[in-house]
Amino acid sequence: MQRRKLGNTGIEVTELCFGVLPMGPNQRGLSPEEGGRLIRKAIERGVNFLDTAQSYRTYPHIRAALDSLPDKGRDVVISTKSAAKTYEEMAAAVDEARQALGRDVIDIFLLHAARVDASVFDERKGAYECLLDRKSMGVIRAVGISTHSVEVVRKAAEVDGIDIVFPIINVQGMGILHGTRDDMVQAIKAAAGAGKGLFAMKALAGGNLLSDIEGAFAYVRAIEGISAVAVGMVKEEELDINLAIFNDEPVPQALKTRVVNTKKLIIQAFCIGCGRCVETCPNMAMEVVDGKARNDKSRCILCGYCAPVCPQFAIRLV
Repeated sequence: MQRRKLGNTGIEVTELCFGVLPMGPNQRGLSPEEGGRLIRKAIERGVNFLDTAQSYRTYPHIRAALDSLPDKGRDVVISTKSAAKTYEEMAAAVDEARQALGRDVIDIFLLHAARVDASVFDERKGAYECLLDRKSMGVIRAVGISTHSVEVVRKAAEVDGIDIVFPIINVQGMGILHGTRDDMVQAIKAAAGAGKGLFAMKALAGGNLLSDIEGAFAYVRAIEGISAVAVGMVKEEELDINLAIFNDEPVPQALKTRVVNTKKLIIQAFCIGCGRCVETCPNMAMEVVDGKARNDKSRCILCGYCAPVCPQFAIRLV
C-alpha cells in the first residue's frame, strides 16, 4: 500500500488509516481480543496507521494487537486525541495513552475538538501548551487538532505549533461546520500549503455513503493535501473491501454486497430526554421533542459520540 509523509513531520503513513472508534464500547462493543485480532490482520496486510482517542476507550484493543506482533508493532503509527482543556488534564491524558498503549512516545496527539470554532486555541490554551511541552520533551512526535470546522482548519494553517490537522470531509459535505464542502477543501489545501500534515475523517459520512463506497473514497483521496483517510472497521469484510479500494484493486461484487448495510442509530423508549446527547452531538443532529431525544437523519453522520454520554444507555449505534 502506498505510504505518504504527513506534512513536514517526517512521519510516513499508509493511505488507509484504521479508525478504531467503532469497535469500542461507544459503538459495536468488541472485546479487546476481538478488536485486537482485526487490527493485527490490518497491520499484517500492510496498514501502518491507527487512529483512536481517549474517549473511544479502545487503547486495550490496540495494545492487544501490538502485543501479539513479534516486533510489538514498532512500525505502526498511532494517532490519538483528548478533549482535555487544561494543562493538567492533557498531561494526564498523555500519560494515560503512553501507559495504556505501552509506548514511551506517542506519534501524533491531537486536541479533540469536533464541534468548537476557532476559539478552541484560546479556550484550550493550557491543553495545547501541554502538548507542545511534551513534544519538546520527546514524548510526542507531532501535535495537531481534529475538527469538523472549516474555521478551525483555516486557523490551524496559521498556528506554527500545529503539525497535523484531521478534518472531516466527504463528497456530500455532511457534518461540516462553519462552511461548505468546497470551503473545507480550500481550507485543507491552505493547511497543506503551510506544511501541515492532513488526514481525513468521515469520508463515508459514518456509513451514509456506503452505497457508492468507491466514489466516496475516490473524492476524498483526490483532494490535494490529504495524505491518508481514517476509516472505521469492525469486520474482516470491511477490512477486505477497504484494502482493495486503497490498493486500487477491483472490488468483488459479492464483497461489496456484504459490506453495504448502513448503520442505524436507535433511541430506545426509556430515554428520559435529559439533553446530554444534544449537548454532545458535533453535527446538531439531536434534539429533545416531547421529552424524548430525536435524531435528525439529514444531519447525522453516525459518529456515535451521543451514545456514551447517555446516562440511561438509551442510544445505540447498530
